[in-house]
Amino acid sequence: MAADVLITEDAASFRDALPDGGVLLGLDLGTKTIGTALCDARWSFATAGKTLPKGKFGRDKAALEAICRERGVAGIVIGLPLNMDGSAGPRAQASRAFARNLSVLGLPLLLWDERWSTASAERDMIAQDMSRGKRAERIDSHAAAVILQGAIDRLAGGIL
Repeated sequence: MAADVLITEDAASFRDALPDGGVLLGLDLGTKTIGTALCDARWSFATAGKTLPKGKFGRDKAALEAICRERGVAGIVIGLPLNMDGSAGPRAQASRAFARNLSVLGLPLLLWDERWSTASAERDMIAQDMSRGKRAERIDSHAAAVILQGAIDRLAGGIL
């Protein structure tokens, strides 16, 4: 882990690490893809970004680092797939490991409870009358936007 890089599940600590706000990158880590989303620097709205193929960590890191550099990202929100009872299973442990590895970017990392994010994204896309094929292509990036929007609503609202 990079020295002194914050990795937390506590929104208040994450917000304190970003006193001036800033663009945030949201990630939904799938087994085959990584969904991305970005928000504005004032933490008002999250927008679905690219869906990246997931591969070896070095390639994933390079792709995410390029997005961070291009967009001036100040922090990263990673979906934490907890079980419905709040316990952490293998997927949650994989997300924590990914966050530890991604700390080499030197940006604060918030692990955000992502229960229901994919279901919410799917409902939104169905409501937009998006075809099943388009939904399959875009579900991870839309889920990343749901994850990021939940986090920025908490961060910007001050209700921690």
